[in-house]
Amino acid sequence: MRRGIPDHAVRLAAVSHPLLRHSPPPQRTRHNRQKRPTDFSEEPSYDSIEELWRRTGVPAAALEKLAEADAYQSLGLDRRKALWAISGLADEALPLFVAADCGRRPEPELVEPAVALVPMTAGGEVVEDYRSTGLSLRQHPVAFLRDELGGRGMIACADLAHTRDGKRVVVPGIVLVRQRPGSARGVLFITIEDETGIANLIVWSSVFESQRRLILNAGMLACHGRVQREGEVVHVIADRLEDLSDLLGSVGERNGGQPSFGDEAGRDARPCPQIERRSSDHRPR
Repeated sequence: MRRGIPDHAVRLAAVSHPLLRHSPPPQRTRHNRQKRPTDFSEEPSYDSIEELWRRTGVPAAALEKLAEADAYQSLGLDRRKALWAISGLADEALPLFVAADCGRRPEPELVEPAVALVPMTAGGEVVEDYRSTGLSLRQHPVAFLRDELGGRGMIACADLAHTRDGKRVVVPGIVLVRQRPGSARGVLFITIEDETGIANLIVWSSVFESQRRLILNAGMLACHGRVQREGEVVHVIADRLEDLSDLLGSVGERNGGQPSFGDEAGRDARPCPQIERRSSDHRPR
């Protein structure tokens, strides 16, 4: 058990994932369905990526995909260390080093000295999560920008719930939805999100026409406008929209960040659309 994750977690994924199967799955019967957990628990766990590769026959390319998704934490390896280990694997094990099938553990083909790799930034880890899986269980990307946004006088989406009607605000967020219903007479509705929640924007046709290219292409926007409140329903009427896509693209270079909304309750991870990748390559050099 490492970091609260069973040592055999990666082994189970390698055996059960349909992309990694190297032999047909057994027929499911009442008997083998009951024995399967016991059979897995009796097998020795993996101590390294090379051992996983040698014992399962999983192609190195498939192991690399798992490394890009940060799947080797149970082996004590982050994605950069895992990619470094996989880069030393050949397409096939050398016959001289192939272990006999007699229950003993395979020996490594080559013992290299430990290499101190530069750790990735926290923001870089988030960007690579989105790049490899389309979502992240870490922090929200805007959390890494909060101090800079606050320094510009921009508020969080959650602050709108306590803002009086008619007050002028600047609220930034990643664009989730753009809607322009035919019955709305040219009015555009935009939903943005930050680490605290969402905000709904109303963009009149005159504002949309004057900033059409920016509105349709920006991955992150700051809305300069006025709060409109009707009961518990809150919108921001946009006077002007500002493109913050370049700022969003800098997330991969940043550390720190504020907690995201719902993290304490285990909020479901959601895709982050149009997050741009400007950080240095995650692969070790």
